Amino acid sequence: GRRLIALAGQLAREAADAAADGRVRVAGSLPPIFGSYEPQLFQPDRVHDYLSALVEGLDASVDVFLGETLSLIAEAEAVQQAVAPTRKPFWISFTLQDDPGAEARPPVLRSGESVEEAARWIAGSNAAALLFNCSRPEVMRNAIAVASNVLAESGRTVPLGVYANAFTTGDEGAANETLHAIRDDLSDDRYSSFACDWVESGATMIGGCCGVGAAHIHRVK
Repeated sequence: GRRLIALAGQLAREAADAAADGRVRVAGSLPPIFGSYEPQLFQPDRVHDYLSALVEGLDASVDVFLGETLSLIAEAEAVQQAVAPTRKPFWISFTLQDDPGAEARPPVLRSGESVEEAARWIAGSNAAALLFNCSRPEVMRNAIAVASNVLAESGRTVPLGVYANAFTTGDEGAANETLHAIRDDLSDDRYSSFACDWVESGATMIGGCCGVGAAHIHRVK
C-alpha cells in the first residue's frame, strides 16, 4: 500500500512538471478513511493509522493536501492533525446532504452538522481553502453563500470552491457498495450555468467530481 501511494504521487508530480506552462500543482487526496457518505463509521482512534500512511507517502510529491468528500467536521480535524508535520497547505472539502428538497433547506453536511458550523471550524483552523464536493449541483449555492457569510463575519479570508457530482439521487447510503447511476439531464451547458451561480455566491475554485467529464470542464472554463 505504501509503495502504491508513493507511486501515485510520483506519477502525478511527473505529469504536472511536464506541463507546458509549468503552473500545474499537485494535490494529495486524503479521502474519508472509513467510507464515503458514512460519518457514523468514523473511528477517531484508528483514523491516524491510515492518514499517516497517505501523508507520508505523498509528501515528497504534492504541493497541497486535500481532505475531500468529508462528511463530518471530525474528519477535517483529523486531516489537519495528520498534515501538520509536513507544514504544507491543506484544503478541506465537505460533502453535503443532497436528497430531493435539500436545496430548499439550510445546508448541512452528511453528518447533519450545519455548513455554518463547518465554516466556523474552518475559520478557526489552518485550512487554506474550503470546498464542497461530491453532492448534487443544486445544493452547492446555498452552502457557498452560508460559508461566505460566516467567513466574512470571522474576518478570515479563505478561498471557496465547488466540484459537484452527477449522481442520480436515492442510493447515497450505498456509496461504497455499488455503482451509481449518472443523471442524463446535466449537460455541459447546465453544469456551467450552475458554476456561474457558485461564482456569483463567492466561489473562486470550480471543478467536477464523479460523473462530471471533460466536456463539462471545457464549458466551465
